[in-house]
Parts: sequence; C-alpha cells; structure tokens
Amino acid sequence: MMARLQDTYKQEIVPALKEELSIDNPMAVPRLKKVVVSMGTGSPTVDKTRLETVITDLAAITGQKPVARRARKSVSNFKLRAGYEVGCMVTLRGQRMYEFVDRLFNAAIPRLRDFRGLNPKSFDGRGNYSMGLPDQSIFAEIDIGEIKYSQGMNITFVTSASTDGDAKALLLRLGLPLRRTG
Repeated sequence: MMARLQDTYKQEIVPALKEELSIDNPMAVPRLKKVVVSMGTGSPTVDKTRLETVITDLAAITGQKPVARRARKSVSNFKLRAGYEVGCMVTLRGQRMYEFVDRLFNAAIPRLRDFRGLNPKSFDGRGNYSMGLPDQSIFAEIDIGEIKYSQGMNITFVTSASTDGDAKALLLRLGLPLRRTG
C-alpha cells in the first residue's frame, strides 16, 4: 500500500508542477529523493547513556534504526576525541520517507509553540532544504513523560530539483509550512 503523500504526489502534484514549471516530460518534474534526519549528542564523557536514548527516540520517530556517527577530529575545548560517538542519523527513502514527511508537516510542526512558519532562506542553492527542530517531543511517537533529555534534530530534504525555485514549488505542494516574507 502506498503512503498517502506519495499517492497525492503522483496523482495531483506531478501534473500541477508540470504546468507550473512548464515541463513537458513527467520524469523531469522535481521529486523528493531522500530525507536525512540527524541528532547530535555532544561528548560521551559527560553522559554515556545519552546516545542510546537518542537512538531509541530517533528510531521511534522515523521507523528506521539510526546509525551512530563518530567525531572526525579531536577538539580539546569540548573534551572530544576523534572516534567518539557523538550523534546519530537516519536516511529515509521511498514509502518511509513520504510517511515521515506527511507526519512532520501535518502533525508535528503544527505542535511547535509560537510557530509562524519555517525560514524560506534555508535552501542551499542546489535545490535542497534544511531545517532544525528544537525538541523531539513534538512527535506523537515520543512519550513526554519518559523524556530524559530535550533533544533537537536537523532535517534535510534532498530533491532532484536543480534550482531553489523548483525545490520550493515542490516542497510547498507537499505541505512545507514556509514563513511569509514581507
């Protein structure tokens, strides 16, 4: 069974983007390639159990087991050595990606307090969009009573669009709540 947002993309968004961007070939319409979700934990010398907690939370949010990430360099001011596990990340593709994006745009982001929209200047110039969330408790999969650490996360949407304008048109049609400018 296809994800709801994926079905909407194929049935409604592709024809609308073909017309809006004046593209003849439906295979040339911008699409979402992958979504990368990452959470940093900081130095493991401060708290050794924090990484396991973050991995458990991220697995519950995304539905996929995260990969632990290691520090590349030693930084003495942060009490960090190269090789320490300092975070985790998940790369979502296909049906899981569309289900996560649907839950993020329609259920999680509206739960942010004093939310006025995401920054429209967070495109990278190559058609990708990155955003940060201050807290993992906005997701329904996380039990607020069992949170040990309030942990933020970074989310990057990688699209097949070559320009920021095409990517913005795609993400707006998918439901990305961008802040109005001016």
